Amino acid sequence: MEFPGESPTEQAEQRPQALPPIPRPVQVDLHPNADEHHPTADIDFTTPPVDAEQPEAANSRPPAPTQPNTVTLPKPGNTRVIALMNQKGGVGKTTTTVSVGAALAEGGHSVLLIDLDPQAHLTLSLGFDPAEMAEAGDKTMYHLLADDDTAAMEVVRQVAGYTNFAVLPAETNLAGIESELADQVRTGLAQSILRNKCRDLFCQFDTILIDCPPSLGLLTINALTAATEIIVPMQAHFLPLQGMGQLFETVRMVRMGINPNLKVSGVVLCMHEANTILAADVIRDVEGFFESARGTDAPWADAVLYHPPVRRNIKLAEAPSFGTPVHKYAPDSNGAADYRKLAQSIAQHAFASP
Repeated sequence: MEFPGESPTEQAEQRPQALPPIPRPVQVDLHPNADEHHPTADIDFTTPPVDAEQPEAANSRPPAPTQPNTVTLPKPGNTRVIALMNQKGGVGKTTTTVSVGAALAEGGHSVLLIDLDPQAHLTLSLGFDPAEMAEAGDKTMYHLLADDDTAAMEVVRQVAGYTNFAVLPAETNLAGIESELADQVRTGLAQSILRNKCRDLFCQFDTILIDCPPSLGLLTINALTAATEIIVPMQAHFLPLQGMGQLFETVRMVRMGINPNLKVSGVVLCMHEANTILAADVIRDVEGFFESARGTDAPWADAVLYHPPVRRNIKLAEAPSFGTPVHKYAPDSNGAADYRKLAQSIAQHAFASP
C-alpha cells in the first residue's frame, strides 16, 4: 500500500511491515496487600514489552514519538466497567474502544480492554493474531467463557509498548459460544459468566472497556451484566439514531433484571462530518432526548453527548494494520488528538455524575 506524499522508500523507513510477536500472559498476583490496596497494585506491569527484548531488525516498529500534550487524567474512586455497544456495525465502536483505552492509559489510568466480538478486530488492532494464538494454544475469551477451569488471569495479556494497558483477546470460535452454553442459558447462569470470572481481575484496574459485538445476543448480555455503565459510539446519521432507542430499551430490561446499577453514560459521535445539516439535526435530537430524561429513573437520565466528536481521519483506519493504537502510530494526527480530548471528557464525566 502506498500512502499519499511518501515514496516506497520512505514508507519502509517509517512504517513497520509486520505485527509484533504475541506477548505471553501477564503475571498477576491474586493476593493484594489489604492495607495498601490500589487498583493496579496486584498486576505486574513491570515486565518490559515484548518489542523491547527483540533484536533490532529492518522491519521492526520504529520508536514511538514523544506523546504530545499528555495530560494526567483524574482516576475514579471505584473501577469503571464500561461497555461500548451498538447493534449496528461499522460505527467506530472498536476504534473507539482501542483509542479511548490508549488515551486513558497515556493519562495514567490502568486500563483493561475486553474483546467480546468474534471478529476479534480489537485483538488484531493491538497486535495479537487470533490464528497464531490458536495455533500456539493460547487461551482467549472463548476459553474463559466456555471452560469452567480457565481463569481470567490465564487470558489477560499486556499490550506492547505500555506498562499500564492490558487486554483479554478474542478469537473467531467465540461465534459459537451461545450454542455451547445453551444449557446454562436456560438456567440463567450463562448471562453472568464474564462478571463472575473477572471479578478479581477487574478490581486491579481503574477502567475496563468492553468491545461488544454488533448484536444483542449472549455476548452482549454478558457485557451488560458485568458493566457499570454504557457508552454508545454512533455516526450522526438517521438509522443509527433510530437504533439507539431499541438499544436503550434493552438496557432498561437488563437494569430491571440482572444488573440494577447499569446506566448509560453517553454517546460518542464517530467519523463525524460537522459541516452537514444532518449531523446538526442528529446532535440536536440526541441532546434533546437526554435533556428530557433528566430527573427521571431512566438509565440514561445522566447521559451526555461526549465532546469532541471524532473526525474522519485516515490514520485511525491505518493504525490497526500495524497492531498499535493511533496514539503510537500517528500521535500528532487529528484522530489521536480527538480521542485524547474524548478520553478526558469521559474521565471527567465520572466525577460529574451522581
